[in-house]
Amino acid sequence: MPFSSSPYEDFDRTMMLKCLELAKKAQGKTSPNPMVGSIVVKDGKIIGEGFHPQAGQPHAEVFALQQAGSRAENATVYVNLEPCNHHGRTPPCTEALINAKVKKVVIGSIDPDSRVSGSGVKRLLEAGIDVKIGVEEEACLKLNEAFIHRVKYQRPFGIFKYAMTLDGKIATTTGHSQWITNPTSRNFVHHLRSICDAVIVGGNTVRQDNPQLTSHGVSDKNPTRVVMTKTFSLPFDRQLWDVKEANTLIFTLPQPDSLLKHHLLTQGVEIIETINLTPVFVMENLYQRGMNAVLWECGGNLASECIKLGMIQKVYAFIAPKIIGGEGFNPIGDLGINTMNEAIQLQDTQITQFDRDFLIQGYIMNN
Repeated sequence: MPFSSSPYEDFDRTMMLKCLELAKKAQGKTSPNPMVGSIVVKDGKIIGEGFHPQAGQPHAEVFALQQAGSRAENATVYVNLEPCNHHGRTPPCTEALINAKVKKVVIGSIDPDSRVSGSGVKRLLEAGIDVKIGVEEEACLKLNEAFIHRVKYQRPFGIFKYAMTLDGKIATTTGHSQWITNPTSRNFVHHLRSICDAVIVGGNTVRQDNPQLTSHGVSDKNPTRVVMTKTFSLPFDRQLWDVKEANTLIFTLPQPDSLLKHHLLTQGVEIIETINLTPVFVMENLYQRGMNAVLWECGGNLASECIKLGMIQKVYAFIAPKIIGGEGFNPIGDLGINTMNEAIQLQDTQITQFDRDFLIQGYIMNN
């Protein structure tokens, strides 16, 4: 049976966008799985809906079919990602759809996972179910851009966030940086943390700012807090060492036993010691932990290293209408760029205003 190539109806688009809204209910909670929402429609009415809440739980289609019950027979099912066709932690969704005797499945985007990629569609077609692909495809792909990147490159999707003054400084000459942006901008960052699996800073940020790196109540989901430090010269009394709200993980060079090391381990902080202390090693480790999206909130030197190594795909740059002058600190260290035509460019950029602050976001080209 050939795929449908007729123009997609407004109803299909509306239902797919509703699938995306359902999927977003689990933002930050599904890794290493994607965010998926599903709707069952019969005679133009929604008779079942659901979303994938977290890894190990049933997939979106299963929840939607359960809600529809026997009415799912000859119904149309909408789902923003191709139904799985393999046995993982849960049975394949293709079989659930076939057993429910649905008439048609409308899919937003194909799953990049090699265990699925096209095989879910093939299985449905073999069972005599009509399949329609690509409704609101761009929006579907964007929602799961971190999952897609993880599957494609075997490492998490890297996001770099920084805030600077109008004259390009992230701190004064003394290192003082609280606060560059206004509360509305900071609230957005708290939300951003809640939908990421980890947030990473360097040792200087821990020493200077004593950050908490949580979502500050914006969500019940907090990221794993990660510190990269070569020296391990960290204060005893940092908020990151309190792991009641969120886990803390330190990557450092091999360290001798010390009072600090004993103190952190006693507090429940995890310490990974390696002679290969690079952003690549850290991202590979976080990939093995099943993380899709990682937020870098580090200083300029670590940021430049991440960019040069291809560990950052997306940038969130907050610009506050403040001027401090002087040398100060730059958001990104030396990249070895000597001419303007070598400059790293962002694509698909957007500008958003938060009170008086501006946020410029975009994707690093050719990364």
